[in-house]
Amino acid sequence: MSIHCTGCSGDTQNAATDRQYRRILWFALLTNFGMFITEIVAGAVGQSLSLTADAMDFFSDSVNYAITLAVLGLSLNSRASAALFKGICMGLVGLYVLYTSISHIINGILPQAHIMGIVGFLALLTNVVVALLLFRHRAGDANRQSIWICSRNDAIANIAVIAAGGGVWFSQSGWPDVCVGLGIAALGLWGANTIIRKSLAELRAQA
Repeated sequence: MSIHCTGCSGDTQNAATDRQYRRILWFALLTNFGMFITEIVAGAVGQSLSLTADAMDFFSDSVNYAITLAVLGLSLNSRASAALFKGICMGLVGLYVLYTSISHIINGILPQAHIMGIVGFLALLTNVVVALLLFRHRAGDANRQSIWICSRNDAIANIAVIAAGGGVWFSQSGWPDVCVGLGIAALGLWGANTIIRKSLAELRAQA
């Protein structure tokens, strides 16, 4: 009887944890999509590669959160497949930023430093809050780990965007913006590689 009760207690605790995790994911989804809209407009107005790169990353994360909400509670195989798709999305975002950086380098575009700094700071606040909420849920399968990696990478990228804004203002050159944009792309590709490798390992184990 005691074993049965212990199992019930564990199930109840797991269910409560999943409900809390689901609420956090909804919050992250809405805030990330809001920041995608904000940064894509700010990137276009301020002609900033790093803001555009970060906006695409916010969009990728919004899709990732939506997928995670859809597969939460499903089989490990389904969650691993979702993580694989998310890893591919992250990789595509990184490749898009690499492609976009070429035009900025060729045309010598000078972004608006004050827009980069203000929007970058707002994005940093958003990602720090989400990362803190997700910190206790960072362990687990590839799907959960991918969510934590995305949030952690985003916070690092936002600090770099703010630094790039300062570099552009100080040097009156677009190179700090380009370098940070490329750094965000590299960070996304590294995270994509980590997620893809773990999800493939989980899929092979299930097979």
